[in-house]
Amino acid sequence: MKTILITGCSSGIGYATAQLLRQDNWRVYTSCRRSEDVARLRAEGFHCLQLDITHDEQIHTAVETVITEFGHLDALFCNAGYGQTGAAEDLNRAALQEQFNTNVFGTWQCINAAMKIFRRQQHGRILVNSSILGYAAMPWRSAYNSSKFALEGLCDTLRQETYGSGIHISLLEPGPIATRFRPNALVKFRQYIDVENSVHRQAYQAQLNRLQTQGSVAPFTLTAEQCATVCARALNAKKPKARYPVTVPAHLFWYLKKCLPIATLDWLCRLSVHKQGKQS
Repeated sequence: MKTILITGCSSGIGYATAQLLRQDNWRVYTSCRRSEDVARLRAEGFHCLQLDITHDEQIHTAVETVITEFGHLDALFCNAGYGQTGAAEDLNRAALQEQFNTNVFGTWQCINAAMKIFRRQQHGRILVNSSILGYAAMPWRSAYNSSKFALEGLCDTLRQETYGSGIHISLLEPGPIATRFRPNALVKFRQYIDVENSVHRQAYQAQLNRLQTQGSVAPFTLTAEQCATVCARALNAKKPKARYPVTVPAHLFWYLKKCLPIATLDWLCRLSVHKQGKQS
């Protein structure tokens, strides 16, 4: 029976993937940052531990716990992360450090901890949750764009460094998915962005509307469960792909980035977020 450790399982893609893989006869070790979420998942019958990926000691403890209980680790799904909204010029060092500490450095250290096991076993799979914004940068998401671009670079490099080793690296690249992403982003937006004193004040009002809107705010939005089926396909594939785009926009912008002049792609990226959050 294959064993997987998933970070960021309190809700959304991580939670849906854990449920699906458990049904598919995987031994799933979930993890959450908050103790109340850990208790809830344990009550649902999951193996679950508390893991804040900004703390290296918790990462190493998590991997050691899985090995101690199950004897091996076949896959790691790096799902934990959040999105800091805001224009580049309005984000201070503290906001950027928080964004990268979770999305990039935390993910990187999870991978490094798992790699020690995978090298010893001579097999393993790593699936990293990136984004359409990991290759198509859009306005008002500078920190998040940059963190996902960094993950794309990390995985492209690691894929070459593990070639022929039995270890496979794949990127999950979702477009709009119905999760708690917006409510979580709203907290960080309010923490770090001074809306009233920014030159982007008008655009920020649209962003606030978007972040506070219930339900879908973008065309072609899929559910977390639909995204989980792609995760399962990547983790079960005999020859996993380097990238797994999810949703129509994710597929579309991947090809547009290859085909269009930069100026045209920039225009489409601006257009795609121009009215997000504005009330009709």
